[in-house]
Amino acid sequence: MQIFAHRGSSGTRPENTLPAFAEAVRIGVDGIELDVQLTKDQQVIVMHDETVDRTTDGKGAIIDKTLAEIKKLNAGSWFDEHYSSTKVPTLKEVVDLLVARNYRGILGIELKTDKEAYPGIEEKVSALMTSQQWPFTYWYSSFNMDTLERIHALEPQTRIDFIMDKADIPPLVFEKTEIQGIHPNIEWVWTNAEEIAAFDLAIRPWTVNKKEDVKRCIDCQVTGIFTDFPEMAMDIKRSYRGKK
Repeated sequence: MQIFAHRGSSGTRPENTLPAFAEAVRIGVDGIELDVQLTKDQQVIVMHDETVDRTTDGKGAIIDKTLAEIKKLNAGSWFDEHYSSTKVPTLKEVVDLLVARNYRGILGIELKTDKEAYPGIEEKVSALMTSQQWPFTYWYSSFNMDTLERIHALEPQTRIDFIMDKADIPPLVFEKTEIQGIHPNIEWVWTNAEEIAAFDLAIRPWTVNKKEDVKRCIDCQVTGIFTDFPEMAMDIKRSYRGKK
C-alpha cells in the first residue's frame, strides 16, 4: 500500500509548504500530494483553498492576487510561530526542492479546478512538468473531469486519477479508459470495503489519519492512502511487512 503525504507532512508542518514537502522526503514516503491554483498574473502556486484566508495572514481569492502579493504573506504562523518565515511556494519551487533532495517517489498534482475554472492552468502545469526529466514520477488528479480530459490531451502518457467524495463512482469514470484510479473519501471505502480487492481501478482514499484506519486500509487492500501523518503511516506499513 502506497503512503502519500497529503499536502506534504501536513500534520506536523504547515500544509503545502516547502517545510512540509521536505519532511515528507525525509520520511521516505511513497508519494507526495499537493494542490495547484493560478494567480491573477497566471503563476502556478501550491495551495489547497481558493482563498489565502485559512493558511496565511492575508485575505482574499488567489485569482485576485499577483504572485508578488502572495509572496508577501506569512504561510506558516497559523500552524506554529516556528514557521513565521514560511512563504506560499510556486509549483516550480516545489519540484526544484524535490530534485535538490533527490526525491525518487511519486508527486501527485491535484488541479484545483472544481470551484475556480482557472482557464489555461492545465497548459501551464504541463509546460513545467514536461520541460525536463525528473528523478521522480508524477501524475495528475482532479475533481473536474473536463480538467482531466484537457491534461490527458496534453500528456496522454501521464497517469490521471479522478477524485471523489462519498457518493458512488460516476458511470463516466468507467467509460473514460484514460482514468486509471480514483481517490475517494475514506467513508466510501468503509461502505464498499468488501468489493475493494476486485476493483479494476486503483483506489487511494483520503484522508486517513488514525492508526486503526491505516490498518483497516491495509486489510482492505486499497492501492494507497493520503494521510496528514505519513511518518505514522509508514511505521504501520513497515510493522505489517514484518509480520509477513
